[in-house]
Amino acid sequence: MSAPITGVGILADAASDQMHEPWTSHDTLVLVIAVLGIVLVVVLIIWAKMHAFLALTISSLLVGVFSGIPLANVTKSYETGVGGVLGYVGVLIALGAMLGKLLGDSGGADKIVDTLLHGSRAMLPWKMALIAGIIGIPMFFEVGLVLLVPVVMLAVHRSKGPAMLLAIPALAGLSVLHGFVPPHPGPVAAVGILHADIGITLALGLLVAIPTVAICGPLFGRFAARWVPIGPAGAGLAFLGAEAGAAGGGNNQPAGGQVKQGKHQLGDSVESAPRQGARDPQAKRIPSFGWTLATVLSPVFLMLLRAAADLWVDPQSAPYKVLNFIGDPVVALLIAVLLAMVTFGTAVGFSASTLGRKIGESLLPIVGVLLIVGAGGGFKQVLVDGGTSTAIGKVAVALSLSALVLGWIVAVLIRVATGSATVATVTAAGIVAPLAAGLPPAQLALVVLAVGAGSLFFSHVNDAGFWLVKEYFGMTVWETIKTWSVMETLISVVGLLMTVLLAAFL
Repeated sequence: MSAPITGVGILADAASDQMHEPWTSHDTLVLVIAVLGIVLVVVLIIWAKMHAFLALTISSLLVGVFSGIPLANVTKSYETGVGGVLGYVGVLIALGAMLGKLLGDSGGADKIVDTLLHGSRAMLPWKMALIAGIIGIPMFFEVGLVLLVPVVMLAVHRSKGPAMLLAIPALAGLSVLHGFVPPHPGPVAAVGILHADIGITLALGLLVAIPTVAICGPLFGRFAARWVPIGPAGAGLAFLGAEAGAAGGGNNQPAGGQVKQGKHQLGDSVESAPRQGARDPQAKRIPSFGWTLATVLSPVFLMLLRAAADLWVDPQSAPYKVLNFIGDPVVALLIAVLLAMVTFGTAVGFSASTLGRKIGESLLPIVGVLLIVGAGGGFKQVLVDGGTSTAIGKVAVALSLSALVLGWIVAVLIRVATGSATVATVTAAGIVAPLAAGLPPAQLALVVLAVGAGSLFFSHVNDAGFWLVKEYFGMTVWETIKTWSVMETLISVVGLLMTVLLAAFL
């Protein structure tokens, strides 16, 4: 079942018919206005340092006015887009934030990490990617990064190797999950705008994510470690305790590519570098690995179960209706949160009042994300109502561009310009929606994934994630570009190639 976005479906169907009509002067006008609107967003965000919500709102209203939408309907169009996206996406983002908060505060994230880090050192890069993938399912990139930095630093000490060898797999796992897999805001928003099936998108997203993480994480990490051979450095040293904090930085590499070592030698054992975990001191016990994994993966399992029911269970039968209900993303995540309140809550010693406070605290960091996603939906709706999507569809038809390729290209352009993966995803999905109308469910899901891949292209100085990575790992701007930015670009390209490959068989 697709996620309902008010008004978009009818408009997309009408625009799909209009894409085959002759080119008009209005088509030229709305394309110019759309480009100027995107440029305005970039200028307001980068040079005026304005919040993305305000920048998108201002640009949306101006695009609506100059695209020919009647003045009385401009704000209505914007509000429809905001409400349509947040009515569905907002609930999922909130529930995901609650699950992530309880996972971190209970010590569940630490449990996953400590369990999986045992064993062969040669497998550490692959294990780092696996840990990032598991933790990244319910958490935003920034939160997952904060949780994983201490793990990376400890693993660097264990492996006696360069930080990037293990950092890149962790970053790749988080980034791929953020761009490709629901319930992250970008993929969920694109699913809603394009009327894709979230279960099929989740299944195909995982199928694309696994080889993408393998190529862009552990395999690319070997090259990144040679290009930037640093040890623990930057803000990440804080996670290794006071003694490690006195270690030398990692930006000045000695000749020969040797890893820079400080007072705390890379050969020391993990046990000699105590970690400041994310666990709340009020947690008297740590959840078991089995229950932690079951809780984190429960919404994924329920949504995949629903997707399987769509393929193999009679739609008129009672089991189908039950599976369809519990596999709905809202219900699946709600079940996971309720389960987490036990496994990550009362079972570890949190009182009912503490749980209530933590649930409330989990919502504070996502307010900005919700506003940006909503404003992106409003910007998308104004583009649709003004005729921009129809004009772009005509161009795509004339150039024989598929919705999949066009979605990736548009997302790349917006991502590079604004630095926001979420803004790129929401805007690109709205632009290609008319062209994607009528595609089979599997193909529609692949368009969502292609847009998500494009939204990760070349993170640079206008992206907050770029600076987070730079500061945590103590790199220069150029070193961050050679590692993080190249990795993001590689993820984007590999993701596109994987979706194109799947599209040839589905």
